[in-house]
Amino acid sequence: MYGRNELIARYIKLRTGKTRTRKQVSSHIQVLARRKAREIQAKLKDQTAKDKAMQSMATMSSAQIISAAAFHSKMALPGLPRPAYPSVSGFWQGALPGQAGSSQDVKPFPQQPYALQPSLPLPGFDSPTGLPPSSSAPAWQGRRVASSKLWMLEFSAFLEQQQDQDTADLNTSIEDESRSFYGVSSQYESPENMVITCSTKVCSFGKQVVEKVETEYAHYENGHYSYRIHRSPLCEYMINFIHKLKHLPEKYMMNSVLENFTVLQVVTNRDTQETLLCIAYVFEVSASDHGAQHHIYRLVKD
Repeated sequence: MYGRNELIARYIKLRTGKTRTRKQVSSHIQVLARRKAREIQAKLKDQTAKDKAMQSMATMSSAQIISAAAFHSKMALPGLPRPAYPSVSGFWQGALPGQAGSSQDVKPFPQQPYALQPSLPLPGFDSPTGLPPSSSAPAWQGRRVASSKLWMLEFSAFLEQQQDQDTADLNTSIEDESRSFYGVSSQYESPENMVITCSTKVCSFGKQVVEKVETEYAHYENGHYSYRIHRSPLCEYMINFIHKLKHLPEKYMMNSVLENFTVLQVVTNRDTQETLLCIAYVFEVSASDHGAQHHIYRLVKD
């Protein structure tokens, strides 16, 4: 199992044949970020805009600084021309055939509060009904985390504080960890009736630390077979890991730990042992003031 930088190093090896270590990848990203910061400073004439740019870059990770789309959406500074970079969708479709396109603000679950945006048919991904998404479909439709036999409809990891039903503390800071519930819920759909096994492995520095295996049976709903894992509690190792991570004084320290931490989830057909879906989760501390963000990447063979 790989962390973020190991995945980048592996990609470099596959594309160029050159071997890079995790530290070399991290160092290269930081060098590119510093170079990008100098370029931005040189382009800005107004001192106020330059100060604002420095403040914004201070809250961004190195990866965000060197990412054109993420950087310009974060900055949006007057006097700084936005280069005509190809769209993320175009880039990924050109580099990785069958890629689902832009991962920015992908919402793979039906959440009504988000605005509906036009969506175009994407190569390699069909809608659940077999028809291309309509113009009124949500932006996340057609960008599912899916294989030909199983697709993820919902995934959420959450922290819930247990309270007495007849009381409510409006100023709670969730300090009483003994009354907190850490859980995960997920839902899948398939055109086939089968029994699935979901294996979730926690890996640190490339080695498996703990594994949780859950079995789910199909429920027929709306022409498809549905599988739901509801409020599955996090293991003790994960809870302790989160507690220790929260007590680190700086974000860069947290991200340094998270670079070597990965969660691997593999869903298989219990009877045939066929792999239906494989997902790797890598994490970093959000630098946004508007909540956590996520990006979805699909790894394909050359």
